[in-house]
Amino acid sequence: MSLAGRLSGGSKSEYLKLIETGNMDSTVNVSLAERSYPIWIGTNVLANQLHQTQQLLSHWKHAVVIHDEHLASVANQMVGALEQLGVRSDFIKIPSGEKSKCVEQLSMIWEQMLQCKADRKSVVVAIGGGVVGDLAGFAASTYMRGVRFVQIPTTLLSMVDSSVGGKTGINLPASKNIIGAFWQPHAVCIDTRLLNTLPEREYNSGLAEIVKYGVILDAEFFSYLESNAFGILNRDADALNKIIARSCELKASVVSADERETTGLRAILNYGHTFGHAIEATTAYGTYLHGEAISIGMTMAGHLAAKAGMWTAEDLRRQTDLLRGLKLPVVLNEPIPTIDLLSAMRSDKKTEHGELQLILPNRIGHVTVVKGVSESDVIQSIDANRA
Repeated sequence: MSLAGRLSGGSKSEYLKLIETGNMDSTVNVSLAERSYPIWIGTNVLANQLHQTQQLLSHWKHAVVIHDEHLASVANQMVGALEQLGVRSDFIKIPSGEKSKCVEQLSMIWEQMLQCKADRKSVVVAIGGGVVGDLAGFAASTYMRGVRFVQIPTTLLSMVDSSVGGKTGINLPASKNIIGAFWQPHAVCIDTRLLNTLPEREYNSGLAEIVKYGVILDAEFFSYLESNAFGILNRDADALNKIIARSCELKASVVSADERETTGLRAILNYGHTFGHAIEATTAYGTYLHGEAISIGMTMAGHLAAKAGMWTAEDLRRQTDLLRGLKLPVVLNEPIPTIDLLSAMRSDKKTEHGELQLILPNRIGHVTVVKGVSESDVIQSIDANRA
């Protein structure tokens, strides 16, 4: 059986049922023995999700709410909800942007947690996108050797990717997410209403990771994205619930099979990311949003796979057309020296003994790990996808 069949077969029927019924409230379970947790998905249901979380977590009396500075209004709404649950809360504000995933911000969080007398029964609650989730999760994993953690993602990217799976971390100037830990949340609360005010560029950025799931694991899902691109771009509530739920199901199936990347299965989630992370690092995390860089990275990886005869030119065209149709970039506009990109790729966590290791597609819905990729082929794929 293919990797996609092994990982996603159990949940495919639930996804098809979701499409047929248009159910706007769904739960995806991440199965990790004693570290298992629910992902609750719905619209305008955050208060109910918090109530469910409180029932799930015993002795929850104190919350450390770490939030993006632009989400103060959402954080303020949390005060009343937490008070009704009998939970005391302290708030820590984080500057927006990838540059906040740094040692300085992490140290500030530790100091403020200590000042508000957070203890081992406290719960860290992250409100924001992937930056806040990664930073807060790493803080939770290290404060007092680990405290409980809840994710409330507010961007599409964080809803379908960074809030699920337990990867936390910060960046160093030359490498993204190079310092971190695996620390699973106790619950993920996804309220799609929070996407209503998300800027168009940031919303579209999150669609790259959703396309990735179709390419690596689910050809049927990829076709659904192709057929429903208009509704997805216009944030149709029904379409949003479906694509978020399916993306979470697919990632949960991978994480459940390979929580800490020990078997190699979880590596497939990094399709396009070796190129994409290098683009982010060489532009100092200030030019491209994460999803935009991953979209370009997927195009480069797809080109490399086509050049190697691993998948067809038609599959590459479908991927490129879908990314373009979702208003994502597919070419590199910045004049970054190719040698700098290659150097950043060599610093990627998936590189082994200095040897590049890439995730490349065989067809829509299936990818494989390829070791020892020729640097000349990588360079050609980079240069072929420049503006």
